[in-house]
Amino acid sequence: MPKKVKPAGDGKEEGPVPCKQVKVEAAGGPSPLNLDSPSGLFESLISPIKTETFFKEFWEQKPLLIQRDDPVLATYYRSLFRLSDLKSLCSRGMYYGRDVNVCRCVNGKKKVLNKDGKVHFLQLRKDFDQKRATIQFHQPQRFKVFILQLEGEKHWRLYHPTVPLAREYSLEAEDRIGRPAHEFTLKPGDLLYFPRGTIHQADTPSGLAHSTHVTISTYQSSSWGDFLLDTVSGLVFDTAKADVELRAGIPRQLLLQVETTAVATRKLSGFLRMLADRLEGTKELLSADMKKDFAMNRLPPYYLGDGVELSTPGGQLPGLDSTVRLQFRDHVVLTVGPDQDPSDETREKMVYIYHSLKNRRETHMMGNEETESHGLRFPLSHIDALKQIWNSSAISVKDLKLTTDEEKQSLVLSLWTECLIQVV
Repeated sequence: MPKKVKPAGDGKEEGPVPCKQVKVEAAGGPSPLNLDSPSGLFESLISPIKTETFFKEFWEQKPLLIQRDDPVLATYYRSLFRLSDLKSLCSRGMYYGRDVNVCRCVNGKKKVLNKDGKVHFLQLRKDFDQKRATIQFHQPQRFKVFILQLEGEKHWRLYHPTVPLAREYSLEAEDRIGRPAHEFTLKPGDLLYFPRGTIHQADTPSGLAHSTHVTISTYQSSSWGDFLLDTVSGLVFDTAKADVELRAGIPRQLLLQVETTAVATRKLSGFLRMLADRLEGTKELLSADMKKDFAMNRLPPYYLGDGVELSTPGGQLPGLDSTVRLQFRDHVVLTVGPDQDPSDETREKMVYIYHSLKNRRETHMMGNEETESHGLRFPLSHIDALKQIWNSSAISVKDLKLTTDEEKQSLVLSLWTECLIQVV
């Protein structure tokens, strides 16, 4: 079985990690989830397991099953989303494929039963009742905030991965994956984690009308391999400036050859060794896309409260005599990269700041072509001043490492206008 954490009757956890009791007055009352910050939300999600314990013992290593057995907590999660909520959401305009998939398992393979166009709740309910279909509701965070097993029960079977931390969906035949390594039933309020690549099956136990649960998929494109691909282009960009060999042309006809020649392979191997040596002494890696994509595709801060608008800054205007601090740190990234201005032929390095404060929840992760990045760009000469702001709880504008007072004022005004800093 995966590691189980289950509070005992006296409120103490059976296991190595002390149980932190969560008080919930009633469904619709105070949330048992900490919405003050992303890290606080995650910690309350996996409670009573501590964040450090989770990443040390379970993350990308083995499954974790948290069975809370708390009827009050279960009632709270049932209230967050129900099958009946789909009726009102359908009336708002949802479409097959984009918002909803209807599918079922036939002879061990997934079969999609989608219709064309707009989703109608009566048809959805018919497929669910008569065909025992599974309704997959995509990106529900656009409409609700909810997680975990919500309604009914779900019987799970986990199998050892054929490819650990696999990036692709497993196509192994059912008779080749062997017996389940873990088998259990999730009830409302329970949480299950398993590493990417874990082969899994789930079904609603007989006798139950339906089951509602949420799958949170994360870190799909955040491996060391992804990071290497993201940073190697910037490393080559820098190295080519200093090494004429990287600026020399490749042999004629090389691109027309079917197989790579031994000469080309040896040349590339030498370049890779040279890049590895250069990387050892590098402090500033140029991120091509990962940091930008992270900010572009992140939800805006949830914990701002209803009615808070981030399109315009608030509070006191910063000046030379002000003390400022960074805000929304978990939603802001700072990176260095080549100038993206197509009119600048010199391609000098620039400092880029990307954030998710103005991202739209209703289009989150929907592949919308209108998705845009929000942020600022500064000359590389501003990097030390920006690091001061990033690394300080608060800093005087006068103390920023810039040449002139005008540069200092311009920097903090730009950050304030983008709602990234506040005067303290």
